[in-house]
Amino acid sequence: METLVIDRARRSFVEVAPSSHFPLQNLPYGVFRRADHSDPRPGVRIGDFVLDLRVAEERGLLADASLSRGIFASSSLNAFMALGRQNWVAARRVIADLLDARTATLRDDSSLRAAALLPVDRVTMCLPCEIGDYTDFYSSREHATNVGMMFRGKENALMPNWLWLPVGYHGRSSSIVISGTPIKRPKGQSMADGAERPVFGPSRTLDIELEVGALIGPGNSLGAPLSVDRAMEHVFGLVLVNDWSARDIQKWEYVPLGPFLGKNFATTVSPWVVTLDALEPFRCPAPQQEPAPLEYLRPAAGSDGGFTYDIPLAVTLAPAATTQVSPGSKSMDRPAEPLNAASGTFVENSAATICRSNFKYLYWTIAQQIAHHTCNGCNLRPGDLLASGTISGPSPDSFGSLLELTWRGERPLRLPGGVERKFLQDGDTITLTGCCETAGLRVGFGECSGTIRPAN
Repeated sequence: METLVIDRARRSFVEVAPSSHFPLQNLPYGVFRRADHSDPRPGVRIGDFVLDLRVAEERGLLADASLSRGIFASSSLNAFMALGRQNWVAARRVIADLLDARTATLRDDSSLRAAALLPVDRVTMCLPCEIGDYTDFYSSREHATNVGMMFRGKENALMPNWLWLPVGYHGRSSSIVISGTPIKRPKGQSMADGAERPVFGPSRTLDIELEVGALIGPGNSLGAPLSVDRAMEHVFGLVLVNDWSARDIQKWEYVPLGPFLGKNFATTVSPWVVTLDALEPFRCPAPQQEPAPLEYLRPAAGSDGGFTYDIPLAVTLAPAATTQVSPGSKSMDRPAEPLNAASGTFVENSAATICRSNFKYLYWTIAQQIAHHTCNGCNLRPGDLLASGTISGPSPDSFGSLLELTWRGERPLRLPGGVERKFLQDGDTITLTGCCETAGLRVGFGECSGTIRPAN
């Protein structure tokens, strides 16, 4: 698989803080709106700036990439994603050279620079592509085991098929939203333990799922499977994914066909698509699989199907502000009411890191997910999103959902200020982050966040 890894010694003329996720070696793609509210357009992140690829293309700055004319005139990345790896590598090379500290073209032309380079805080991020189809996998052995133990016991934690194939289901692409979009608490049916009939109402056990998603590039024709050894050629890049989950609704409805209302109300993705080229320095061996997968899921020795990436991930929870009532009151701290509350003062609670996990913990790789997804002839298309499923690690602090972190609510999380959480309350904000580091090189995803709003 052709790649272009940018020398870690290279620097951009754009100042990039040492702590930034977006040095010259990253150059992730996204789609944004300028402050003048013009149509969405593709861009590349460098430090705290965005390179407007539409302007760069119109000014002839990308001519050496030999891309199709007007490829960045679109309001999404789909057309560029469909071109394939050879074109992605060519574009990356030209963009890196353009932003290099030694290149005068943009560096020394103040008017051109003002038109093409925009402060990131002056733009509004959009979904990076039109996501036609969304598949959510269940590829963490630790997560599947934890959930299985809760509901079926230790001896039957993993279902008989789990070690033989990447389990997945088809989600709802229309409710995928960009980071920062408020999440309205969903309603649905649930059935309390011991109850005789279900009730309808807002979810009481709203949860998160720490995931990473792969965005598909060219894809395959209907009836033409992708092999595990060639699958990664079709991955444009990765994003962070929070696949919000209403556990009580899901528990009642999922038999016999699986998740429905408990999962399709919202899925949040991060705005910047980190390419496989940028992640190449963080490639690592995939976990050992026992029993050995069937042949179509078994990568050839030394092929591009037998690896994964070392991507440290974290989840922070910023609890809703609370109303502190006067001393001596019998009322306990409660979720904040509107700002005209008659009594008490509002206190902003500190955000706390509740999980530290890693993409490399996943049992089934992206290549295996794609090979299984297409083995029956199913066609993947540019912009399709394949999410990993909840990424849990071996230790309790690496579990990627509140369901696991609080063990079904039996062990509440204790947050700064004496706040406890079993599941999410209205006003809580969840932020996912991912950042790779090695020998002074940082390549990150930025943030994937959402704040819970009350149900209608």
